[in-house]
Amino acid sequence: MTTYNPKQKYLISPEAVFGLKPLRKYELLFETLEPCLGDCFPSKIRGRRPISRQALLNALIYKNVKQLPTLFDLASILIDNPRLATTCGLPPNKSLYSLEQRLSSFLEDIPNRLLQIIRVNLVNQLIELKEISGSFLSIDSAAVPVVVRENNLKTSMKDRFDKSKPPKRDPEARLGVVIYFKNPFEKEPQYFWGYRNHSIADCNSELPLWELTKPANVQDTTLFIPLFKKLLEHFTFEIQAVMGDAAYDSEDNLKFVIDELHALPRVARNLRWEKLRQLKLSSSGGRICIAGFEMIYWGKFKDRGRIRRKFVCPITHSKKFAQQTPTCPWNHPAFRKGKGCTAYLRGDKDIRKEIDYGSQIFKEHYNKRTSSERVFSRLLTLCMQKPSVYGLSAVANHCTIAHITVLLIALTAAKIGHTDKVRFVKKFLPNL
Repeated sequence: MTTYNPKQKYLISPEAVFGLKPLRKYELLFETLEPCLGDCFPSKIRGRRPISRQALLNALIYKNVKQLPTLFDLASILIDNPRLATTCGLPPNKSLYSLEQRLSSFLEDIPNRLLQIIRVNLVNQLIELKEISGSFLSIDSAAVPVVVRENNLKTSMKDRFDKSKPPKRDPEARLGVVIYFKNPFEKEPQYFWGYRNHSIADCNSELPLWELTKPANVQDTTLFIPLFKKLLEHFTFEIQAVMGDAAYDSEDNLKFVIDELHALPRVARNLRWEKLRQLKLSSSGGRICIAGFEMIYWGKFKDRGRIRRKFVCPITHSKKFAQQTPTCPWNHPAFRKGKGCTAYLRGDKDIRKEIDYGSQIFKEHYNKRTSSERVFSRLLTLCMQKPSVYGLSAVANHCTIAHITVLLIALTAAKIGHTDKVRFVKKFLPNL
C-alpha cells in the first residue's frame, strides 16, 4: 500500500475522496434554526440586495460553537474557508475588514426583540417535544464585563472604579461587583465595568427560558417580577417552586410567587438587614429598650407598603415615669438631645414567617437552584462573558445569541434522537 503523499493534487475535493462531511453538523443546526426564524428577517424589496441577516446570525452561532473570542477571528476563518461561509449563507468574501464590520453592525443594529422571537420559538419547540416542563424554575444572573481599559488591572490609572466616571470606550457600561470566596466564608468583592445577564432556567432540563441584559448596577431583586411577568406572557407552566439566591429576597418577590405564580418560594433568606441582637419584647408585645424599660406605644404608620408600630422613650414621653426615673441609665445620646430613643415593630403580617426555611422539602427544592449555575457555565463556554462589542444593545444581542445557541443545540439533539445530549454544548457537535 502506498503511503499518503501530502503534496498530491486532487482533481476533486478531499472531502469527496474520503467521504468526509465536516460541515454537515452545522448544516443540521442551521436547518433546525430556519423554521424558528419566522418573519424576523424579511427580504429587502428595493435597492441593492444586502447580506442575509439569517446568514450573519448563522455565522455568529458558529462563532459561539467554536468558542472564537472575537469577530476578527470569525471573519478570518470565514474568509479562509469559503465552503464554511457558503454553509452559513454568506458569499465568499476577500475583504476581512468588510466582513468584520458587517458582523459588528448586525449586533449593534438588529432589534433585540427579533432575536427574542427566535429564542421563544426555540423554547416552544422544546416544550412540544417535552424536553422542558417548567415545574421548577430558577433565576440567577451573570456578570458580562466589557473590554475596556478600566477592567484591565495591569494598567495603572486614576479613579478606575469611580461610578460617576463610566469608561469612554463604553459610556453605557455601569459599575458592578462580583463576590469571590478565595478563603472559606471570607468574601472578597471585585468590581468591573459592564453588564449583567439575568436568566430564568428550567431546573429539570437545565435550559434557559427567559433572559434579559441590563447594566451591571441594576439590582437583581428589581428584575425578579418583570422577568417572570414576561415569562408568563409567552409560556404556560404549572410551576411548583421558584428558586433564587439571597439577592432576590424581598417581600414583594415572595408575595408575587405565592399570589401570582401560585408556587412555593424557595428563595434564600437575606440576613443583611437582620439585626444581630434579639429584640426584647414585653408581655404585651411592646418594645423594651436597652435600659430594660418598656417603651410607650406611639401609633402606627405606613412605610413603603408596610405597617410599622412606633415606640418611644418612657422617660421623655411620660411625666409619671420621669418622676420615678428622671435620667436614662445608659445616658443615651438620643436622651441627651431631649427626644429619647425611638423603636419600631412590624404591624402587618410578615410573609417570611409562613415559609418553612428549615424544612427538608425546602432544602431539596433549593438545591435545584444550582441548575442556574450550570446553565450559565454552558453560556460562558460560548464566550457570553467575553463580548467583542460595546453598548447595551450590542451586548444584549450578543448574550441573546448565546442563549439561542444553547437552545438550538438542545433542539437539534432532541430532533435527531439524542435526548440524552441536549446539554452537551461542547461535546455533542464534534461527535456527530
